[in-house]
Amino acid sequence: MIDIHSHLLPGVDDGSQSVEVSVDVLKRFGADGVGVVVCTPHLKASRAAAAPYARHREILDMLRSAAPEPPRLELGWEIMLDQPGVDLTPRQLSLGGSTAVLVEFPHTGVPARATDELARIRSRGSVPVLAHPERYWGCTLAHVRDWRFAGTVIQLDGEALRTGGRMTRFALQLLDEGLVDCIASDNHGDVRTLATSRAWLREIGAEHQAELLTDINPRRLLASQVLLPVPPLPPSATRIGRRALRRIRQLLSLA
Repeated sequence: MIDIHSHLLPGVDDGSQSVEVSVDVLKRFGADGVGVVVCTPHLKASRAAAAPYARHREILDMLRSAAPEPPRLELGWEIMLDQPGVDLTPRQLSLGGSTAVLVEFPHTGVPARATDELARIRSRGSVPVLAHPERYWGCTLAHVRDWRFAGTVIQLDGEALRTGGRMTRFALQLLDEGLVDCIASDNHGDVRTLATSRAWLREIGAEHQAELLTDINPRRLLASQVLLPVPPLPPSATRIGRRALRRIRQLLSLA
């Protein structure tokens, strides 16, 4: 598995606050079968020109020396689009030196000109990867279709599949419509793991989707390759999946 969105670079944002915490998570990831993890600390687009890339490389090297391999660690950012028109083409802003840049919207919801900004980023040669669309107030299936048509990759947070409520309902709709390109953990030094999403997809009979969402497409993204289409979930998967999610939540509560 390839996890393209995590906050395991210690002490730089609201994620892991120590090397020890990050190492514990990475050991668990390795045991789960995660082969690559991209550390993506928060960054505002308005501060992109001053991104502390060199300092973060030093911290990443320190973490690499302390953590077992696998997983292999790469560096990226989760860039909040708080200001339109910012140049995000420098490779030091990308996911692991690829053409992909992980972006998110401000917490106020979907910006008025979101599609235009994502299309602008794509037109400059970068591939925008939109993090967790299920979180944004006002986000609709029509929005996501427009963003994908504009060249945006859609990244679902695996946590949305187990929490219940509005986010889970919308996450399932996105998967049912084949509008998700990859899934990530968005781990902040906690128990979240990509393995949970993969196990759920396999349990509902979506083995092919599981491979595409957690391995093949993230791998292709980091290699700057075109992603493969992910088919909608199998018939009746939502009903079956809810039972599977209840079982996974029970297992996690015992962990």
